Amino acid sequence: MLEKLDAFKTQLQELDGKLADPNVVADRTQYRSLMQQRGHLGPIVDKLTELKALDDELEETEALLEDPEMAQMAKEEIEPLKARIAKAEDEAKMLLIPPDPLEGKNIIMEIRAGTGGDEAALFAADLFCMYSRYAEQRHWKMEVMSQNQINLGGYKEIIVSISGKDVYGSLRWESGVHRVQRVPVTESGGRIHTSAASVAVLPEAEETDIQIRDEDIRVDVMRAGGHGGQCVNTTDSAVRITHIPTGLVVIQQDEKSQLKNKNKAMRVLRARLFDLEESKKNAQRAAERKSMVGSGDRSERIRTYNFPQNRLTDHRIGLTLYKLDQILAGDLDQVIVPLKIAAGEKALESL
Repeated sequence: MLEKLDAFKTQLQELDGKLADPNVVADRTQYRSLMQQRGHLGPIVDKLTELKALDDELEETEALLEDPEMAQMAKEEIEPLKARIAKAEDEAKMLLIPPDPLEGKNIIMEIRAGTGGDEAALFAADLFCMYSRYAEQRHWKMEVMSQNQINLGGYKEIIVSISGKDVYGSLRWESGVHRVQRVPVTESGGRIHTSAASVAVLPEAEETDIQIRDEDIRVDVMRAGGHGGQCVNTTDSAVRITHIPTGLVVIQQDEKSQLKNKNKAMRVLRARLFDLEESKKNAQRAAERKSMVGSGDRSERIRTYNFPQNRLTDHRIGLTLYKLDQILAGDLDQVIVPLKIAAGEKALESL
């Protein structure tokens, strides 16, 4: 990383020169873009400068090992210095992640049961609880958009919106197929079963991000069905919206108000269409989206949750933690932070 420091400093000086140009200041769009670049590059230069100073200090301290009078003191200082360097390197890797244009977006998260029947639906509920606890810790707002619940308390599908600071930047890594290995509550023989649930994280689009023409959608009103209490099936409040050009269908029935169900359905539809548009713009993102969502089959996994061993494994970065109980309780940063660091390392390779 340090070999890039001089180049980054040069880039920063060039940016500062452009930002001092009155013509650039007068062009609000260009000025905003350059300020965003500087906002990304400035902290990188600061952190790498700090890292270089620590490296120099370590080199000087190690040289003292040759001095009999200073050797003991040097030994005591070396390990703390190495720890500070390791921390600074991790922080630098995080900063090197290129800013995503969707970084500030809120999200629509879709959790669906995959292979495994009722056990998969129960696991989908566990994932929903994990994300709910994580959102609560981060002081994010979570709203259930729609749900299809089974008698045992699991979900065939649950769709939620999550809003707050750095929501997409943190939870974008959760998209994919999650596999669980445990003894189901419905299994009397005590055998370990494998089931799966899929998670899709969609950046929530504003009305200005994606335009939906009235003539491109068909809105059908119907009676709500499935679990939902005494009010289900008493009014024609459920809404199904079909986007004719793409064939996307969204059904909302949780609210008693037809208007509220329609508004929620439009939010979900807008997010799905926005994701499709972003995928078309970026071939790499399209490939990533396909591999992340998959079909919910257990073989298309990004992560495994093994209850008997209290183990979580993220297969994308080879991370294994024997802290499954803590992670399911909402301590998801133990997984998210290493994923961000891995992204930073990939970004560093491409610089």
